[in-house]
Amino acid sequence: MTDTSDTSEFAALLREMEAYAAEHHVPIITENGRKVFLSVIRELRPHRVLEIGTAIGYSALLLAANGAEDARVTTLELSEERAALARSFIARSPYADRIELLQGDAGELLTELAGKYDFVFIDAAKGQYVDYFEKVQPLLTEDATIVADNVLFRGYVMGTEKAPRRYRTIVKRLRQYIELTSHAAGYKTEIFARGDGLAVSRRHAAHPEDER
Repeated sequence: MTDTSDTSEFAALLREMEAYAAEHHVPIITENGRKVFLSVIRELRPHRVLEIGTAIGYSALLLAANGAEDARVTTLELSEERAALARSFIARSPYADRIELLQGDAGELLTELAGKYDFVFIDAAKGQYVDYFEKVQPLLTEDATIVADNVLFRGYVMGTEKAPRRYRTIVKRLRQYIELTSHAAGYKTEIFARGDGLAVSRRHAAHPEDER
């Protein structure tokens, strides 16, 4: 694994991407959420990673840099413009040969992929999280982990404040996602409130006692 703190050029690239995201209002994982995100990646050190929602490629680079030494990342992005920008950033990194970016609708692309992935990061259309979760199931290893960002969505999902009308569908569907992953057979889910809410769902192989 490459230690990003020892790679000044890569660290500078990440800072440039953070500045670009802030200036152009591109959603990337927040600083607080990033700490939990990185701790999970460094604990698991996944080998084959699937990311749903590339944006400018920031989290794809974090996944490649902090996963296993042979980590490979497949990342999906709907926007042609963002996909092109992400490719330009990724090309300047030490991990260009480890990241495959597929441009198109994630809901469709997921039905065309072949597993097995041991880590999935969901950070795309919030209203589609349940659909993404269901579609990745055939692509997973037995001990895969699924991490979803923004599941608390500005505090509206589990807070007492009523969401503005324009956000109500998103909030409703994120609540459905949390309910689904909290009770899905073979999964244990933990919600981290730092940032905008990170749901970490760890899959485990069935044991005889689980079937009682």
